[in-house]
Amino acid sequence: MPQLGETVTEGTITKWLKSVGDQIARDEPLFEVSTDKVDSEVPSPAEGVLTEILVEEGDTVDVGARLAVIGDGAASDGAAAPEATTAAPPPAAPPAAEAALPAPPVAATPIGEPAAPPAPAPSPAPVGSGTGLVLSPVVRKLLGEHGIDPASVTGTGLGGRITRDDVEAVIAGGAAPAGRAPAPVPTFEAPAPAPTAPAAPTAPPAFTGGTGHDEVIPFTNIRRRTAEHMVRSKATSAHTLMVKEIDYERVEQVRRAHGARFRAEEGYTLSYLPFAARATVEALREYPHLNASVGDDALIVHHDVNLGIAVDLDNEGLIVPVVHHAEELTLRGMARRIRDLADRARTKRLGADDISGGTFSITNAGPFGTLLTGAIINQPQVAILSTDGVSRKPVVVTLPDGSESIAIHSVGLAAMSFDHRAVDGAYVARFLARVAEILHERDWAGEL
Repeated sequence: MPQLGETVTEGTITKWLKSVGDQIARDEPLFEVSTDKVDSEVPSPAEGVLTEILVEEGDTVDVGARLAVIGDGAASDGAAAPEATTAAPPPAAPPAAEAALPAPPVAATPIGEPAAPPAPAPSPAPVGSGTGLVLSPVVRKLLGEHGIDPASVTGTGLGGRITRDDVEAVIAGGAAPAGRAPAPVPTFEAPAPAPTAPAAPTAPPAFTGGTGHDEVIPFTNIRRRTAEHMVRSKATSAHTLMVKEIDYERVEQVRRAHGARFRAEEGYTLSYLPFAARATVEALREYPHLNASVGDDALIVHHDVNLGIAVDLDNEGLIVPVVHHAEELTLRGMARRIRDLADRARTKRLGADDISGGTFSITNAGPFGTLLTGAIINQPQVAILSTDGVSRKPVVVTLPDGSESIAIHSVGLAAMSFDHRAVDGAYVARFLARVAEILHERDWAGEL
């Protein structure tokens, strides 16, 4: 398991792209891995034949764990697979024709810090008929916690092995633990009045049953991590929402006049997003307390603008790659960087550096025609801007002689969720007014 980022300690194998016996070239994609930082494809470190797969899809293992063996196609020695979560020690003299996926060097213990204690031994297998089954530590732990006999679980992993998703599906489906009578399916009838004084209120139990028309869909790894991040963000920041109407007419004029040429030169449409991103970066220079994070009783202001752009992964999840040093980019440069990051995010070619270090984020639901989005702050940042749908509407305009008239302009809303611990509403209102002013008055044709 490679080290996909400085702080990454483990990863989940989401998909093997090759099967045992397949020929594979060096640097050809071998498997997909999901970490708490990024989902990406990992290339093969060697050329040869995939002779063994030691960690099944769905299993989470430590960085450095041995995942597979690439050899010259000779038959395996039939030895049992090592535990997935511990890196196998390198043999004294490995055969020249066989190469295991390499583990990164172990980082030295920083001076002044005690060495990390040895990892605890894996928990014993649960009581039941699962003796002899190869179970990952994560699967073993889930089975033990819920008292489920592994023999009662149908494995969908390689070779019929039980995956984490298999166990979670059993748990979500309300399967009875080994040795216990199955629990009745809820009927949603009103409970009878209690004959005695009610006990102290408790949290309602998680819904695990239902009718035959319900479908239980276990969370994927990215869905699970997104949920954890969103809940943590709401618990951390004092979320406040402020909205500003934006007149995009100057932007629309440039898109109409130069859009066809831009598409011919770049291969994609000139959308509103790079304009909004450029205006945001310019406004952050004047309102730097929004390009910041909250520290220990202090506001940490970042002088580089590393702009996160939320990308939808075809309804499978959300990721926020980062345009680093966005203050150095022109409009065309911004459009190129956003397009590149989005393409690589959807094809799982982002690296850990591509999604780290963000200081401010934009989420853009505008292409779907949304009216107003109250986004959740991307921790540890203090604000996120949502750019929503743009449509043609009548607006009041001032004529050269000072009189007013009605005109049709392209108009949309920009909504800012901000952390009220860091700044007050007046500061955000001025920032949004400045963004609107830049979008309405900038010579975008000249910059393009």
